[in-house]
Amino acid sequence: MWQQFTYTDTTGSRPYAVYTPMKYQVGEAVPLIVMLHGCTQTAADFAAGTRMNQIADQFNAIVVYPQQTNECNHNCCWNWFQATQHSRTSQEPAHIANIVKTIQQDSANWTIDADRIYIAGFSAGGAMASIVGACYPDIFAAIGIHSGMPYRAATSLSGSLRAMRQGSTDPQEQGRRAYEAMGSLARPMPTIVLHGSRDYVVAPINSEHATQQWMQTNMLAAQGHYQADFALPTKTMQNKVPGGRNYTIYTWTDSEGHDMQEYWKIDGMRHAWSGGSNAGSYTDTQGPDASLAMYTFFVRHPRPTPEKEHKHTFWDTLRQVFGPPPR
Repeated sequence: MWQQFTYTDTTGSRPYAVYTPMKYQVGEAVPLIVMLHGCTQTAADFAAGTRMNQIADQFNAIVVYPQQTNECNHNCCWNWFQATQHSRTSQEPAHIANIVKTIQQDSANWTIDADRIYIAGFSAGGAMASIVGACYPDIFAAIGIHSGMPYRAATSLSGSLRAMRQGSTDPQEQGRRAYEAMGSLARPMPTIVLHGSRDYVVAPINSEHATQQWMQTNMLAAQGHYQADFALPTKTMQNKVPGGRNYTIYTWTDSEGHDMQEYWKIDGMRHAWSGGSNAGSYTDTQGPDASLAMYTFFVRHPRPTPEKEHKHTFWDTLRQVFGPPPR
């Protein structure tokens, strides 16, 4: 069931669409996935191209598609490159977060599992997903960035064009800034990043930098429980889509062996959603299924509950006072 709504506050209005599987029953708490389209795309186009609605049908999840307007950007791009859009009080991140809150509060139509709310995006949408994840770690459990950019990759239109071609100037500094944007809510944010190796719109170096940025952010937020080196992934797996593209998955894990970050590099793919449908724009049918990859990664990473965080802090305190346990 595809429904269209409009979110309005004192700063303006923004349309969004919600997809609800036909088998879903109110009262059953399910995941919510926020999908942010790329430039020139619409919510409906993005839904058709990514086939995320079919993933929602298969696994019983709700999907919401916020829609950028041409009044806010003449190409319907999310304004990830504006310096004013990089904080919790910024207009576009706040609108997206408030759309999620509106859906959560509409108990007549949906019951959302508050610990399984995720955000993903493509291109400009991927860059905005990174921003929203940094600004609202209390809402989103994990992030998916497809052919996108790291947090604060640019702070001007001219800077955005340079970053898209050349990558970021300092992923480690951007990682520190993302950690600062989290404020007192800071915690490690699991991320999955995908990119085609022949993307001439957003250079693949940007996804490497997005992975490095979130690596730095997560190491700061983990307070010693996550140490990673981009050049030394915990695991590297090479695979091939039958009759399609080769791809490599790089994985980094935390101190307990849980995967914290994944980077999927798809050989030969251009600026497109991997494994998508020709029914939408900017898709590549020969690549691995990015929607399934993201959903699979997401459900392995529910948002930590305060009780778990408290327990984690308690044991951290014991280690600091008495040292590590004897071997």
